[in-house]
Amino acid sequence: MPASDTSQPLGDPRLDTTTVSLARRWNYWLGGKDHFPVDRESGDRIAQAYPAIRGAAREGRAFHGRAIRHLAGEAGIRQFLDIGTGLPAPDNTHEVAQAIAPESRVVYVDNDPMVLAHARALMVGSAEGATSYIDADLRTPAAILAAPELAATLDLRKPVAILLVAVLHFIHDDDQARHVVADLLEAVAPGSYLVATNVTKDFLEPQAAAVFDAMLAAGHVDTRPRDRDTFARFFSGLDLAEPGVVPISEWRPDRDQHPVPAEVSMYGAVARV
Repeated sequence: MPASDTSQPLGDPRLDTTTVSLARRWNYWLGGKDHFPVDRESGDRIAQAYPAIRGAAREGRAFHGRAIRHLAGEAGIRQFLDIGTGLPAPDNTHEVAQAIAPESRVVYVDNDPMVLAHARALMVGSAEGATSYIDADLRTPAAILAAPELAATLDLRKPVAILLVAVLHFIHDDDQARHVVADLLEAVAPGSYLVATNVTKDFLEPQAAAVFDAMLAAGHVDTRPRDRDTFARFFSGLDLAEPGVVPISEWRPDRDQHPVPAEVSMYGAVARV
């Protein structure tokens, strides 16, 4: 698959085509075009040892859409804070939410320069709603919450859906990850929601799990897998929407045939503050 025709097109000195970008690699697994050889090499190496990753990428996107449709529809949420946005793809948060409720307001957060450039060019909201973008890292929630773009777009005195889809597993330290989530939840109003996913080894055969561990130790894998109990702690004290903490392919699937957990190996959940 050819790389995007973006060799230094974006004008950001942080754009490094020789170092793996998490957003570009995820775009590659999704079948996108915004990636470079280094991203594809890393993606292929991980997929060879962990074949579930491409399914996880696709199912993660599908879960993302189902969760937003639930929130914008049944739950009546009109504000979304999407952290770890990644590169634009079909059915971005604002597209899904504003198709249901045009007045929905969305703030995207990422710290990848290519995502930043694409976000400014492509993530344009409806006339009734609004979208904005913050150049920041999930590891610094205070910077996200203090950003003027957030204050100009969202009213934290009203319910907000916080989306942490395919991003928490990049924070390896469990305590740090829980503090980040707690800081974000503390800042939003009652009636807000947390949507999150995390890769897991719970459904891998022992040999596949051993390969994953070896690649993680060697630095070839950069995601921290979490078992169900560890992941469920992010939702402590919240009201889990049915069916609770489950493999993402089993969270309110919209088709009878869907991947089994071992083909996805990622947990997801939606919960109300």
